[in-house]
Amino acid sequence: MEKKPLVILTGPTAVGKTALSIELARKINASIISADSMQIYRGMDVGTAKVTKEEMQEIRHYGIDILSPDQDYDVTRFVKMAKEAIEEITSEGKIPLVVGGTGFYIQALLYDIDFEEEKEDSALRLQLADIARQNGKEALHEMLASVDPKSAASIPCGNVKRMVRALEYYHHTGEKFSEYNQRQSQKKSPYDFHYFVLTDDRAALYERINQRVDLMMEQGIVEEAEKLFSIDPEEKHTAAKAIGYREFYPYFRGECTLEDVVYRIKLDTRHFAKRQLTWFRREEDVEWFDRREYKDEDEILRDMLRRIKE
Repeated sequence: MEKKPLVILTGPTAVGKTALSIELARKINASIISADSMQIYRGMDVGTAKVTKEEMQEIRHYGIDILSPDQDYDVTRFVKMAKEAIEEITSEGKIPLVVGGTGFYIQALLYDIDFEEEKEDSALRLQLADIARQNGKEALHEMLASVDPKSAASIPCGNVKRMVRALEYYHHTGEKFSEYNQRQSQKKSPYDFHYFVLTDDRAALYERINQRVDLMMEQGIVEEAEKLFSIDPEEKHTAAKAIGYREFYPYFRGECTLEDVVYRIKLDTRHFAKRQLTWFRREEDVEWFDRREYKDEDEILRDMLRRIKE
């Protein structure tokens, strides 16, 4: 069976994916699928640096402004949305262009990783989350290490969500989550794809992140975060965990100053960008585009087009 074409444009936050993606989409007759875990939410525009109607330049975008902040979004829902979008885009004779920085989502779509085996168990999930709350995240990490040392080695102690997921999978299947991941990672992609990763000098990237956060403060992120806080004050849903919004929660509770919030958003975003780059370096089949190696945006675009044509 002939593989469907797919182009991916990703990279760390604030590297400049949006503007480049619009130009690339115009040149290759593409529609864009958002691989951003937070731009799916309505009303979270400033804090997610969501592409505006003007910026879209009539390029069709999928996966933006679909859910309200009190609805949860995960990799399974993303893959379902993206596959449906790919079918629609290719039926129109266009190329699907996946744009965004959520590497886990991209990996799941690109290699058709199956998450249906994982059964949700709310009671167990709450129980494990309680263990982390009462005894510390370290206790959960020790539990994971006792049944699945490889997963414990690859999942940071601070990532409760992933630890819970790994323990939940082991509880329901009897199989180590690391073994499941290994099996899934050996899958071949059903797509004829280009996987472009845009990057830049770290100091320049961090400076753009700091500038973006300052601009977000001017554009009204405080009001957006306040609305989210009123919808989900207990941080139960996915949207409330978004960088750029979750840092406001202590401020709304009177626990810190606005200056503290701005500092924390900048720090968390820089750490996030670093984690994104680490993720993409582990991925296979990626084609790197380092801004330092190109004269300007047009030169990057020409190189991408050349590779696609080849």
